Parts: sequence; C-alpha cells; structure tokens
Amino acid sequence: MVQVKAGTRPPWVGLAAAVWVQLAAANPYTFPLYSGTLKTVLGYDQQRLTLMGVANDIGENFGIIPGILCSWVPSWIVLGVGALLCFVGYGAVWLVVTKTVIRPPFWVVWIALLLGANSSAWLITTVLVTNMKNFPHSRGTVSGLLKGYVGLCAAVLTQLYSGILDKSPTNLLILLALCLPLVCLLMMYFVRPCTPATEDDELQHGHFLFTQIACVILALYLLGTTILDEFLPKSSTSKYAMFGVTVLLLLSPLVIPVKMTIFKNVYNIRPNGLVSLGKLSPLLPPDLTQTYLANSVSLAQTYYDDDSDDEDDDVDMLLAVGEGAVSRNRRPRRGEDFEFHEALVKADFWLLFVAYFIGVGSGVTVLNNLAQIAFAANNDGTTILLCLFSLGNFFGRLAGGTISEHLVKSRTLPRPVLMTCTQIIMAITYLLLALALETSLYAATACLGICYGVQFSVMIPTTSELFGLKNFGLFYNFMALGNPLGAFLFSSLLAGYLYDKEAAKGSTGSSCVGPNCFRLTFFILAGCCALGTFLSVILSVRIKPVYQMLYGGGSSRAPRASLH
Repeated sequence: MVQVKAGTRPPWVGLAAAVWVQLAAANPYTFPLYSGTLKTVLGYDQQRLTLMGVANDIGENFGIIPGILCSWVPSWIVLGVGALLCFVGYGAVWLVVTKTVIRPPFWVVWIALLLGANSSAWLITTVLVTNMKNFPHSRGTVSGLLKGYVGLCAAVLTQLYSGILDKSPTNLLILLALCLPLVCLLMMYFVRPCTPATEDDELQHGHFLFTQIACVILALYLLGTTILDEFLPKSSTSKYAMFGVTVLLLLSPLVIPVKMTIFKNVYNIRPNGLVSLGKLSPLLPPDLTQTYLANSVSLAQTYYDDDSDDEDDDVDMLLAVGEGAVSRNRRPRRGEDFEFHEALVKADFWLLFVAYFIGVGSGVTVLNNLAQIAFAANNDGTTILLCLFSLGNFFGRLAGGTISEHLVKSRTLPRPVLMTCTQIIMAITYLLLALALETSLYAATACLGICYGVQFSVMIPTTSELFGLKNFGLFYNFMALGNPLGAFLFSSLLAGYLYDKEAAKGSTGSSCVGPNCFRLTFFILAGCCALGTFLSVILSVRIKPVYQMLYGGGSSRAPRASLH
C-alpha cells in the first residue's frame, strides 16, 4: 500500500512544490534557444535539425512508461528517473556543443536529446497524478493550474537565458543538465500522495483563487519584462532583481500552507464538527482502514440487497470494491477505476480521444505555421502573433479548468461541453482565416490560443472522472499522444503539403504569398472542428449520468457518498 502523508497542509505544500517541478518540466521548450548552436557546431543542414526537433517533440510527449509506473511505485522514484534523464540527456548535448566530444554520430545526439526532453513527460506525469489524487474534488482547477504553469515556466527559462545567462546556449545546457535535476531532487519529498484536502468549499475555493491570481500576475510580469527587454538596456543588477521577483512569484503558492500553519486551528475541524477522512480509499491513512472497511462492507451488502439504481449506492459500492471489501466480477462502469484494456473497448474513451485530437491537432497546426501564415498575409508581426497565441494558450488552460469546475459543481454539466463550445469557436475562426480577412489575424490567433489551451484542461479531469484515478497516469499519457499525432497529420502532412503545392505555383522559391497558401487547409480544419463538435456533443450526452452521480444533489464534492 502506498504510504500517504496525513494532515491538511501537505496537499498544498505538494502543490507549491509541483510548481517548481513544472519549471524543470518546461525544458523541451528551450530547444529553439540552443538549436542554432547545435546546427553550427555539428554542421547539420535544416533537414537534420528538423529531425532533432522531432526527437524533442517525441521525448516531450511520450509518457506511457511513467504513466504505468505511477500506479505501482512511489512518486519520488518517477521524479528521480525524470531528473536522471534530464541530467544524462542535456549533459550529453552540452558535451557536444562545447566540443568536449567531437562530432559524434547523428543517432547518438538524437537519442541524447530524446532522453533529455523525455524527462518532461516523467515530471509532468508525476505532479499531475499526485495532485489530482490530493485534490480529487477540484480536478479541473488543479489540471488547469499545473498545465498553465508549464507554459509560464518556459517563459521563466527564457527570461533566465536572456538575462542572467547572457544568451549563452552552453550556459543554458548546464542549467538544464545540473540545476533542473537538482530542483527535482529538492522537491522530491514534498510531491507525494497525501490524505486528500478536506477544507470546506469556501476555504478551498479561496486558496485556489489566490493561486490563480498569483499565476496571472506572474504571466503579466513575464510579458512586461519580455517587452521591456526589447527596448531598454539592462544592467547586471537589474537582471538579477527582475529574476528575483520571478522567484518570489513562483514561491507564492507556498503562502497557503504557511497561513494554515499560523492559523492551524481553523483547519483542524470542519463546520459539522467532524474531521474529514478523505474520499479516495487508496489514499486513506492505515489507522483508518479497519473502520472504513467495516462501513464499506455494510454499504456493499445494502447495494446487493436493494439492487436499485440509487446514485449513492453506486458510489458506496465503488468505495467497497476499491478497498477490497468485496470482489468485482463485472466490468467497471463509468466513473469507476478501469484497467487500460477495459477502457479501450469503450466508446467514451475513443470519443474523448478523437475530440481532443481534433482540438489540439488543429490548434498546433496554426502554432507550428504562424511564421508562414504571417508571411502569406504580408504581415511582419510573427513575434506578436506568437506572443498572442502563447498568452491565449495560458489563459485557456487556466480558465478552462476553473470554468469546467464551476459547471460540473453548479449545474452537473459534463466538462466536454466546454470542449464543444471552444471547437465551435475554432471552426468559425478557421473560416475567417480562410476568407483571408487580414484585420482578423491578430484576434483570430489569440482566440485560437485560448481554445487550444482549453482542450488540455478539459481532457485531463474528464479522463480521471470517466476512468478513475487508479491508472490515471497511463490514460492521461495515451490521450496526450493526440497532440504530436495531430501535429504530424494536420501540420506536417496536410498544411505542409498544401503549402508547398501552392508555393510551387509562384515565383518566390519555397515561400508562398497570398490567401491561397492556407485557404484549403483552414477550410479542412474548420470541417474537422465541426466533426469534433459533433463528437463532443455525443460524449457529453453519454456521460451526463456520471456527473449527476459525482456532483449531483447540490453537492460540490465528488464522490458524494464518502465517509466523514
């Protein structure tokens, strides 16, 4: 049995520590900062450098192995493997860039970069799985926060590179190989399973609101410093001062457990006078197991005697099965813990995967081709467009988790409803881009960034609610494959092929100018989003009973029938 940390503060300490692990997990986003030096030192052409980018993308998104291990080994082991991969992978790349190792074979460098980037998958999987279990009643909010912090931490690393590291690729690689693994090792003790957070809804809502506000302030601060960096010269002192503010903002989630320590009496007793035991049976402290088992057996017996469809009985039976109080000879139902092979034959699994694949696949196509889209529209604002998309992506991830959490708790609306709404907006936006309305390019880019970010913060908690938290790491990483798969099919094969075809008709070499460069691509993406909308509507209708079971009856807790 996995040992858990009891008390009200550890979940919040773990969430604060997860922010720093996300800083290490943002390492794949730094590839553009050192790729030029790698190309020059090794004498690679653009095709080989592109293959290096493929290694970076595959490493970042391949998390099946850590997803499986998260269900079997302690979180510190998974974090430790991620730190080791970061050290080995980027350490090897540093040896190549500094010419300590002279011109190694291409496949050696490719594997080294793959290993370094793959550390991100191990780190993100650990913090997501652990915090989703520690905050089972705020899964949307937690997933939105953590995924949002990944993007922000990429900007933090860029700030470090531009400021303190003086834009030195070799110094950056030292940071990736030594400092980031050290951060993971320091946070290893704190990112661990805990008794689920049990404050009342008002307190927990206030804590999450504080963390979200701090996250937004960090985003705006990074945006401001990035803009100022382009226009104002900075001294060494100002660089360290600006990064010091960034560090303080990254530490801000730690205010919550500090506050809970100072005012600890407020958090010991719930309003009804009872201490909550937590709602996920695998996470119960050992000293409560016997009492919990006895109640679970009684609830399970009632379930079989009545043979009714009452929602409380369904949840009670689920808890009894989870503790091993009774055996389960039937296949799991929606909302229960699934094995991977059991989920593969479920229509809900594939509806969610395809809808997510369409949403993120079409969005990443625009992201990967922003420079070409701007050039085709005779627009030289590529940097501004990238900034708009990135900010939209961050706010989409953050707001998507919060809004979906509100919808499920106040109206028991399935989270994929938000996926439906955003894909409708994406389809309309693609049509506007296909009509080559140049004045709409900036607004369309920001809008697509927001909708793209929402797909992440909806998919993650939905997966856990449909198929359980037991094997959540594996399910999440399989769903996450929709991103690189979409990039390959929509961006490389579709957009790349059609763009080159149009470019061949002109006289500007390999570049394409004019509305026809991406017109057909945008029409196809609009059609795909229409299909994604249809599939997410079907999914929402099918899984409505799950949300009524978990969040119905005016309860803002999930599951409802937990012992207190």
